[in-house]
Amino acid sequence: MKLYIGNRNYSSWSLRGWLAARLSGLPFETVQLSLAGGSPNPGFLAISPSGLVPCLHDGDVVVWDSLAIAETLAERVPSIWPAGRAARAHARSAAAEMHAGFAALRSGMTMCIRERVDVRPWAPALARDVARIEAIFGDARRRFGGGGDFLYGTLSIADCFYAPVAFRFRTYGVSLAGGAGEYVSALLAHPLLREWEQAALAETEVIEADEPRIVYRDLLARAR
Repeated sequence: MKLYIGNRNYSSWSLRGWLAARLSGLPFETVQLSLAGGSPNPGFLAISPSGLVPCLHDGDVVVWDSLAIAETLAERVPSIWPAGRAARAHARSAAAEMHAGFAALRSGMTMCIRERVDVRPWAPALARDVARIEAIFGDARRRFGGGGDFLYGTLSIADCFYAPVAFRFRTYGVSLAGGAGEYVSALLAHPLLREWEQAALAETEVIEADEPRIVYRDLLARAR
């Protein structure tokens, strides 16, 4: 298998696909592409029908969506979803909500692993997204997380989908209470996230559209 990803510092969707692939334990090669050409990128069409990454190639099978990549891997390694029926249904719902929603979070807190900024006051829609994610974390941990440090005990696809959120929350100084906050700390400390982070910090390419200090230049200047 070959997994095409974007810049590790910025590409939240690539992180999700890469984590799911690593979690599966299946062998694969990682090919990193620059996101500097915009999204979708016509230059990616040779490897991804959507012009987006991540994109997984498994022989003549091409999978060009992060959730589809996770489900394709789960067909071969079902244990990357939680074992219990109720926990698995909850995890699928949580991952799907992340995949389809939280538009304010995506635009208001772009993933930039190397940065640390405070962009308060948050827009109301962004504050609602943060509160909803905190509720998901607390509910999953309370109902299904007793067997370990993650949403459903052990690391699963659901955690893969919220891993970029953990990086975003750290970048923008978002503190969550109780079990939700403990979960974010545990996720950031996981060896796979640390591996991705170290590779991200080694990158030197700057994509201005995803740089908080450029996106929020005026707000940060007023705060000085």
